[in-house]
Amino acid sequence: MEKFTYINAKNVEQVPSLLSGGKWGETMIIAGGTDLLGELKEYIQTPKKLVNLKTISGLDEIRAKDSGGLTIGAMATLTEIANHLTIQKHYTVLAEAAVSVASPQIRNVGTLGGNLCQRPRCWYYRDAETVCLKRGGDKCYALSGLNKYHAIFGGGPVYIVHPSDTAPALVALGATVKILGPKGEKTIPLEEFFVLPTPGNPFRENVLEPNEIVTEVQVPAPKANTKSFYIKVREKGSIDFALTSVAGVFEMNGATCRKANIVLGGVAPAPWRSKEAEAALDGKRITEAVAKQAGAAAVKNAEPMSDNEYKVTLAKNIIGRATMMAVS
Repeated sequence: MEKFTYINAKNVEQVPSLLSGGKWGETMIIAGGTDLLGELKEYIQTPKKLVNLKTISGLDEIRAKDSGGLTIGAMATLTEIANHLTIQKHYTVLAEAAVSVASPQIRNVGTLGGNLCQRPRCWYYRDAETVCLKRGGDKCYALSGLNKYHAIFGGGPVYIVHPSDTAPALVALGATVKILGPKGEKTIPLEEFFVLPTPGNPFRENVLEPNEIVTEVQVPAPKANTKSFYIKVREKGSIDFALTSVAGVFEMNGATCRKANIVLGGVAPAPWRSKEAEAALDGKRITEAVAKQAGAAAVKNAEPMSDNEYKVTLAKNIIGRATMMAVS
């Protein structure tokens, strides 16, 4: 880890100016630090200055909106989200996603903003001695190398998967994200916050511009008779990232699904919304046959790599499981 200057921000308004100056990556923010510190130790990131957000009051609040719904500060910890009674009752998919992250110790310090903005776990990207395409090289080694944990949707020119658990849940809930930068505040759908890699820009996973930060996430009030679930498949029983996960939000009328939002995790460089599965469920009476059809529709266009075809089966099956839970 290289030396850096450490600054405690006094308020959120001053953060963009504290981040300004220098080249991209020379100044960075630190929240919970569970991901960033690993990158610093591995020399993936070598900033000259860190701006600490933990000293800003109010960024960790979870509060009900007058118009319904919730506002969750970017510095709210995953433990606070998982234990919040309103989230457990009305936004179950988010509580289940938050509690699935890592260990209790990490959830106690890991923040919502950090979980949404965390960097890929690809072993080529994380290897200090490998200069892959994601780190400015000319090759994605996963394409012809070991790709057990890599993308089956949306891959190329790099084949990372987005590691966040809360991101699929919040996209399925229709959340928006508030961003603060030098030009002021803006709010965009969270689904538009994440970006897929392109040949011209394989480096980024979201739309944040220089000197911008996430300040809060806004979640709309659920419709009546909405059920939601998060299913995560991982190699270890705890402290592990998703091999494949699904966030399912179902607006029900008895056994009939009025509307479904289905978002997969662990399968693409961004949370992967399955419009195919949603179309197979919307307006349908849920049966085992319909649930299987939704799972099959979701993976119809999957493009597995040499070592990760198992993700196709996982995605198909857990979408079926989540669907049947909506009528259980």
